[in-house]
Amino acid sequence: MCGIVGYSGDFTRSQLAIALETILHRGPDDSGIFTDVGFAVGLGHSRLSILDLSPLASQPMKSFDARVVLVFNGEIYNFRELRSELLTEGYVFRGDSDTEVLLNLYLAYRYLDNGVQSLLRRLNGIFSFALWDADCCGLLLARDAFGVKPLYYVYDSSGFSFASEMKALFYFKSDSRSINRSAINRYLNFLWCPGDDTASSHISKLSPGEAIWVKKGRIAERFRWYQLPVFQLGGKNSNLGLADAVRGTEQHLRQAVQRQLVSDVPVGAFLSGGLDSSSVVAFAREQNPDIRCFTIECTGACEEGVADDLPYARRVAAHLNVPLEIVRIDAARMAADLPAMVVQLDEPLADPAPLNVLYISRLAREQGIKVLLSGAGGDDLFTGYRRHRALMAEGLWSWLPKSARVGLERLTCRLDQRRPVFRRLRKLFNGASLDGNARLVNYFCWVDRKDLAAIYTPEFIEALGTARAEDPMLEFLADLPSETSRLERLLALEQRFFLTDHNLNYTDKMSMAVGVEVRVPFLDLELVEFAARIPARFKQRGSCGKWVLKKAMEPYLPRDVIYRPKSGFGAPLRSWMRNELRDLLGDVLSPVNLRSRGLFQPNAVHQLIAANDCGRVDATYTLLSLLCIELWCLHFIDGNPAPSFSS
Repeated sequence: MCGIVGYSGDFTRSQLAIALETILHRGPDDSGIFTDVGFAVGLGHSRLSILDLSPLASQPMKSFDARVVLVFNGEIYNFRELRSELLTEGYVFRGDSDTEVLLNLYLAYRYLDNGVQSLLRRLNGIFSFALWDADCCGLLLARDAFGVKPLYYVYDSSGFSFASEMKALFYFKSDSRSINRSAINRYLNFLWCPGDDTASSHISKLSPGEAIWVKKGRIAERFRWYQLPVFQLGGKNSNLGLADAVRGTEQHLRQAVQRQLVSDVPVGAFLSGGLDSSSVVAFAREQNPDIRCFTIECTGACEEGVADDLPYARRVAAHLNVPLEIVRIDAARMAADLPAMVVQLDEPLADPAPLNVLYISRLAREQGIKVLLSGAGGDDLFTGYRRHRALMAEGLWSWLPKSARVGLERLTCRLDQRRPVFRRLRKLFNGASLDGNARLVNYFCWVDRKDLAAIYTPEFIEALGTARAEDPMLEFLADLPSETSRLERLLALEQRFFLTDHNLNYTDKMSMAVGVEVRVPFLDLELVEFAARIPARFKQRGSCGKWVLKKAMEPYLPRDVIYRPKSGFGAPLRSWMRNELRDLLGDVLSPVNLRSRGLFQPNAVHQLIAANDCGRVDATYTLLSLLCIELWCLHFIDGNPAPSFSS
C-alpha cells in the first residue's frame, strides 16, 4: 500500500517532487521518482513495505529493458498463483512482490486482443496504478473494482496529472483552486459526493473498475473493465436454496479473509463488536490465533438512541480468545480534530466516523501493525442499513394515493426533531411523495431540496442550472436491467456510490495518514459474485438485515452479538452543535466568511441554526456539512495552513 503521483505533459520534475512530498505519509518506508524528459512523462511513489520488504520491491519499478515503468498502490491477493503461471511461461523475477507480478503480467498480456482488460480481470485485490510503456508511448491508469484505492486526476491544456490524494494535484495546476458548485450541492444533499466530481472544479476521480490510456498528455481511451454482478444477472437472482446460500456465504467469506492475510508484516483487525468485523476476526483467527484486534471507547460520544459498541467488542474478543486493544478518546478531542480531518480527507465529507479510523490506525501503527482487516462492505452486499428496513416497510404505505403520501410526509416533517423517534419517523417518510428510482435515491438524502434552496445564494442557484444532486445515481439506475428488484437496486447504489465515494474513501485517507493499510475481505470479487446470486429474501428477512450472513455465522459467534441491533458510530453531533463545535460554527460560518464565499446566504444559515436549536428542524448534519465545506475552502481554495491532529 503506497501513494502514487505522476504526469504526462508540460510539467517538471520539481513539481513532481513537491507533489510527492505531500503524500509521503502514505508510504513512509521509501520513495522514488522516474522521469523521461523526451516523452514528457513522470512517475512518483511513496512506499509502505508490506510484501517483499527488500529494495527489490522498490518503485517506480522498471522492466528489465527499462521500457515499461510501474507505480502501484494496493495489494494483489492472488499474486502467488499469477507468479507461478508467469514462471512457467518463462518470465523472470528479481524479487517476491506483487508489484513485479503486475509488471510481468502486463508484459505477458499487452499485445493480446483486449489484453489490458483481460489482465485487470485476473487481479483479485485492491489497487490503483500507473504504468508507462515507452514502446506505445502510452500511460495506463487503472482503479480496482470497488475503488478501495483512490485515484484523482487533472486533465487540461497542460496535460494530464494524477495522484492518490487531491492535495498533491494542486502543485501541477496553480489555478486549480476554484469550486465545483455542482459537487458542493451533492455534498450538502448526501454528506458525500456521488460520481466522479470533487469539490475542486479541475479535479476528477477515476471511477471504480475503470482504466484510461493517456498519450502525449491527452486521454486517448477510457474503458470500463469491471461492472457490478447485477448487470450480468439481468435482474434475476439464481435459484440458490437457503442451505446453499448459507454454506456458500460461510465458505466464500472464510476464503476471502484468509486470502487477505498474505503479508510480510503483522496483520491486525478492527473489531467494533458488530457482525461484519466479528465475522472477519472469527475467520482470521483460524490462521492467526493471536491476531491483535482494535476498537474504540469514546467518552461522551454515544448519541441518544444508539447502542454502545464496546461491550460487544469485548464479548467477541473473549469468545474468540483474541487480544483487544482499546483506543480511549473523548468527544471534545474528536470535535477539535474536525478541521484537520477535512484537510486529510481532501473532500468535505460531513461525518465524524473517519476519526475512529485514524485513532485506531494510529494505535495499531504504534504497536507495529501495518495492516488492518475491516468489516466494511458487509451492509452493502447483504443489507443492514436502516434504509434497507425502510424499503421493506414501503409495502405498508406505498399503495396509498399520492395525495395521502404527500400528507404523510408533511405531517412527519412537523414533529419535534429533538426526539430520536420523531427524527426517524421523518426520515422514514421523507420522500414518500416520490416514485420509482427517485424514491430509492432519496434514501441517501439528508435534507430536502427546498430547504437547501433557501440557504443558497441566487448566484449559486444560477450556476447549478438544471443539474441535480441525484443525477449520477439516477443515470446509474437507468442502466440496470428493468427486472432488478428495488432492494437489489438499492444495494447496487450502495456498492457503486456509498461504498466508493464515502466509506472506502475515508477509510483509505485516514488509515494511510499514519501509514496503515486497511483490507476489506467482504469486497473479495469471488464473494461479491456469490452474494449477488443470493435471493433478496435471504438478505433482508422482513426487518432482519443480513439474515443469510447471520445464519452463516451462528456456529462461530454468540447469538447476542449476531442478532444485536445495528449500530453505527453514534457521535453526539447534536450536542456538539450546541457545545464543542459552537464557537467553530460561529467563526467559520460567520456572515463575513459566507458573504465572501458567495455560496450561502448568511441570514438563512443563521436562521437554520436557530431552527435546529429549537427542534423545529433537525439540521445537524446539514450544518456539519456547511461547516466542513467552508473548512475545505479555507484550506484548499484560500490556502490557509493545514491544521494538525491532536496527539
